[in-house]
Amino acid sequence: MNDRQLTLGRIVAVFGVQGWLKVESFTAPRSNLLGYRNWQLHGAPLAAARVEQGREQGRGMVVKLAGIDDRDQAVALVGAEIRIARSELPAPAAGEVYWVDLEGLEAFGKDGVRLGLVSHVFATGANDVLVIEGERQHLVPLVWDRYVTRYDPAGKRIDLDWDVDF
Repeated sequence: MNDRQLTLGRIVAVFGVQGWLKVESFTAPRSNLLGYRNWQLHGAPLAAARVEQGREQGRGMVVKLAGIDDRDQAVALVGAEIRIARSELPAPAAGEVYWVDLEGLEAFGKDGVRLGLVSHVFATGANDVLVIEGERQHLVPLVWDRYVTRYDPAGKRIDLDWDVDF
């Protein structure tokens, strides 16, 4: 399994004087961030942290990390990215896949023509889109059974109903 670090949010400010922090969650819904109690902090003097408490606060969230008990300690963490290991994510439900698991797959179009590697995925109002980097860039709607005809994570491959000239 891919066990790389995934960024799930970032620390944006201090909250009060007892070491609480304001965080921005990149999860949906945002409160899912609190489901991960052991964080890796990238860009902070503290490499790992355990969430003691947390809650939604207005349009954001606030958390209390173990060992961070005053404002001065909290200030040092502002700007840090909140990461977890990919292995900490729950197994996706049947018929679902995490975007991170698509990144790096070799993409093949019609007639088995290699299009390139999946660079990343992004959301649009209508559907998600695969970005494939090869001889040229391909933007393929992530629509299962229409454009995505086969997903083989073990073989690190995705087959698409997509013409190389699109």
